[in-house]
Amino acid sequence: MSKVWFITGTSRGLGRAFAESALERGDKVAATARNISSLDELTTKYGDDAVLPLALDVTDKAAVTAAVTAAREKFNRLDVVVNNAGYGLFGMTEEITEQQLRDQLETNLFGAYWVTQAVLPTLREQGSGHIVQVSSVGGVAAFPSLGAYHASKWALEGFSESLAQEVAGLGIKVTIVEPGGFSTDWGGSSATHAAQLPAYDQVRAAVAARFGDARYSEPSNAAAALLQIIDAENPPLRVFFGTEPIEIVEPLYAQRLQTWNDWQHVSQTAQG
Repeated sequence: MSKVWFITGTSRGLGRAFAESALERGDKVAATARNISSLDELTTKYGDDAVLPLALDVTDKAAVTAAVTAAREKFNRLDVVVNNAGYGLFGMTEEITEQQLRDQLETNLFGAYWVTQAVLPTLREQGSGHIVQVSSVGGVAAFPSLGAYHASKWALEGFSESLAQEVAGLGIKVTIVEPGGFSTDWGGSSATHAAQLPAYDQVRAAVAARFGDARYSEPSNAAAALLQIIDAENPPLRVFFGTEPIEIVEPLYAQRLQTWNDWQHVSQTAQG
């Protein structure tokens, strides 16, 4: 039986690959993008019966509700909801402006929150559904110059873990996808860059040296992986996309545990 998807940020990158992969196997997709003309190719290739193109800025809560309503009215149900819309914000903590931080959170965090809230009544009524939150390895690890981005993704992961526990008894599944590097425009024209202070030039150089040889996978591979998650009887709460994230996170978590253990004497002092 074909599934009905609601996917945000489908103009390009991972979101576009997710939409194409679902449509290619015969599923139906409500595809959203800020510029609806970017979805013309999907409609032309797969037809009006399979694709519902929707102009949507996820920071507009009322527009989110209207888009979800339109998707349900066309397809009568929602099976898979993918919160993919988001962008990268590059800048040291001292460099980021208040507006840049607020804009980052509005899209990466509040946008996903509004979509999640909007779809939950439908999924509860159905007694089924799968919410996929597209986070990042940057949702569990942090690097210089991406603090605002990390703030948005760590918050996304926190509310999504709570959500998974809240809806587990309602037949609704939640998966947090944590991709590594993919060949998208995340760090290119779709990203925002703060004005740079010379005081942090050495930090930037160190970051560039560390990630200069990073491996980038194709979005189509992520799409194939997502289908496996969607079709799984018991999908995971968290899953890495790509092999690089586990290489980053394993030693990081070992270090965190070691630090907590090393400072147990202070923890005990705080206990009293």
